[in-house]
Amino acid sequence: MTGAALLALLAVGTVGGAHLLARARWTWRAPRLGIALWQALGLSWGVATIGALLGFALLPYRRGIAYGVPGLIGDQAARMGAPHVAALLAAIGLTVVLVVMLVFAIVRVVRARRRHRALLSLVSRRDSAVPGTLVLDHPGAAAYCVPGVRSSKVVVSAGTLALLDADELAAVLAHERAHARERHDLVLLPFASLRQVFPQIGLVGRCLDAVELLIEMAADDRARRHRPPRELATALLRFAAARPGPAPSGTLGVASPDDMPVMARVNRLITPNPVGRPARFAAGLAVPVIATLPLFLYVLPH
Repeated sequence: MTGAALLALLAVGTVGGAHLLARARWTWRAPRLGIALWQALGLSWGVATIGALLGFALLPYRRGIAYGVPGLIGDQAARMGAPHVAALLAAIGLTVVLVVMLVFAIVRVVRARRRHRALLSLVSRRDSAVPGTLVLDHPGAAAYCVPGVRSSKVVVSAGTLALLDADELAAVLAHERAHARERHDLVLLPFASLRQVFPQIGLVGRCLDAVELLIEMAADDRARRHRPPRELATALLRFAAARPGPAPSGTLGVASPDDMPVMARVNRLITPNPVGRPARFAAGLAVPVIATLPLFLYVLPH
């Protein structure tokens, strides 16, 4: 039972780790590392939870998960009692739900982007002041990226062109191109689908919020490689004052109407405080360990 117990303990531990990481502020100083930790925790939770259920289901075979499955198939589950069958069905059910919801989230986002691209082809225009960018004739402040496999589109509103000066606008466009280049939309998909599976669990919503903020900070960091950080900081403050609406479904916007994340982003742009090398090394080492540990426990005898 060692493997199943360790997998159950690991599943509980990842939930505790998610609570701590959702409240952590050091990740703001290294957003890419924070995103990698979130991805490792999410993967580890799913694999460990399914593994704990499978491990309990396969206890009668006393060979662990990896070597117990052939025995299960060979004797058609003849040795399993009702609790073990229930655990097996729960493991299969959880796997199916997670996979189906992820596919559903992908299909929904793809459809939303297709509709929005079709709409943009009708209502947007090109402007020589912002080459390579689509402009919407709308007085409100808006700037967002429509990610894509073959081509991404960066969209700004006429209100944004009037709101920002040339340097601030260039910083905002660099931020949006960073979203497109690093495919941050793919990072968000598993967490968004997990919220669809567990909509009533507050921790899942906090996890998604934390990852969304880290993604914005990662795009800020890439943008300031090309533009002075103060330009993006002032642009974010102008956006916050203009109270922009939420970005369209399936897109990634430069700013939200929530003041707290905007001020956190502005503060780190103005006064950067990167994580020290020892802490960065330790966190970087933790990522592969957290992500792969459940797989090793799958082959541990029970």
